[in-house]
Amino acid sequence: SGPLHLGIFADLHAHDTDSPVEGKVMTTYPERLGACVDAMNAWPADLVIQLGDFVNGNFVIGAPMGDPARIVDILDQAEAIYAKLDAPRYYVLGNHDVYDLSKEEFLERVGASSTYESFDAGAYHFVILDAQYNKKGEDLGHAGWVVQGNIPQAQLDWLQEDLAATDKPTIVCVHQRLEVDFDLLSGGPEILDNKEVQKVMEDSGVVIAVFEGHDHENAYTLINGIHYIEFDQLTDEHDSAPSWAYVTLDPVARRITIKGAGDQADWNLEY
Repeated sequence: SGPLHLGIFADLHAHDTDSPVEGKVMTTYPERLGACVDAMNAWPADLVIQLGDFVNGNFVIGAPMGDPARIVDILDQAEAIYAKLDAPRYYVLGNHDVYDLSKEEFLERVGASSTYESFDAGAYHFVILDAQYNKKGEDLGHAGWVVQGNIPQAQLDWLQEDLAATDKPTIVCVHQRLEVDFDLLSGGPEILDNKEVQKVMEDSGVVIAVFEGHDHENAYTLINGIHYIEFDQLTDEHDSAPSWAYVTLDPVARRITIKGAGDQADWNLEY
């Protein structure tokens, strides 16, 4: 099959409150997400994956908390915009998504069936991971403020079996970054058992790239043959432009081409 057109955006942080401390005016999310969806429809994208922190959660530094129950309505409003996409849409769960919602509540509002899953599109296999678990491997939900992620053993076992069952080049999508071994906010790696997850991916021989959000910046690392790409944010932290990525996956050229909008960087990667 020919090239696959994949849309990527991360860290929308849909909210109704300004954060003077973080320099975010998260109330502009309808325009930002709407512009992204319009751009993806015009391209047109074959599918779009959002990389987490779709909704912000009640706690915003420097702003009044307000009623946490309203977060459901904000999620509904953001989802109504995302649903205007003319292609399949996918969701990676971010830490902010479970500050005032349970995973079940989030899934129900967006019409998704599982927080981690895999699927094929074109010549490629995709895996969506859920790193929103505490150190004991329990689901985070109504968590208030948690930054570090964790991939529990059951999901790690599932990942190993899933990757063993495909021979397609595979892209893994996760919110926190697997290649970051120390992060000040997390007090350790961004994902607690990141080394174990990396080993499973490397041993599989099929994973070509990991797409991540969370840090609101452009970053790229190559580790043992796997490309790790951190995508810029869609939210407007410190006057950033609305940012998303047009990703073209070419199975013949064995190439990942990332063309950025806004502050998103361009990458041209071979696998």
